[in-house]
Amino acid sequence: MEILKVEHLVKQYGKGDNAVLAVNDISFSVEQGEFVAIVGSSGSGKSTLLHLLGGVDRPTSGKVYIQGEDIYSLNSDKIAIFRRRQVGLIYQFYNLIPILNVKENITLPCDGRTPDKSELDELINTLGLKDRVTHLPNELSGGQQQRVSIGRALINHPAILLADEPTGNLDSRSSDEIVELLKLSNQKYKQTIVMITHNLEIAKIADRILRIEDGRLV
Repeated sequence: MEILKVEHLVKQYGKGDNAVLAVNDISFSVEQGEFVAIVGSSGSGKSTLLHLLGGVDRPTSGKVYIQGEDIYSLNSDKIAIFRRRQVGLIYQFYNLIPILNVKENITLPCDGRTPDKSELDELINTLGLKDRVTHLPNELSGGQQQRVSIGRALINHPAILLADEPTGNLDSRSSDEIVELLKLSNQKYKQTIVMITHNLEIAKIADRILRIEDGRLV
């Protein structure tokens, strides 16, 4: 089953002689349960592409379908709701809420809905955060903070999880742990994942690797 479909996606900044095509006519698809890595150097357009896939930014032209939904046919309010419920986002710098503890950060996307306790407990245990649920982000290591952001991304069972350089701010040991967690979420929870990285070694855990250069898939 096709979870993600991208058709002729373009993102242009500037006009005329100053125009820059950060994403240049990209098309591809991702099947349910697939783990896809998109690799490229700094400035290749990979992070811009990920933001377009997640509805964080709007394309100049082209289509993005998630579970058959044309996300850019939605207005700003509806796309925000869709993103919160159907897209899990993991950022390089965690983006946790500093005044919320581990459990509160993980359950933030639930929109006030109380998550199933057994599911939440299992997720927290899988993340290795059982003894940290009442800690604030500034009381956690970088690796632990990224574990919280993975939990937050998974809590709503999203259609797709998008990871933007998830190990880029971590030491090698923490990076290995986060990579293993992503692999586990793909295998244990059958989570569809698209991961952006400049590290080809990390990308090798994926089922498929796409390379982007100068805004194009090559």
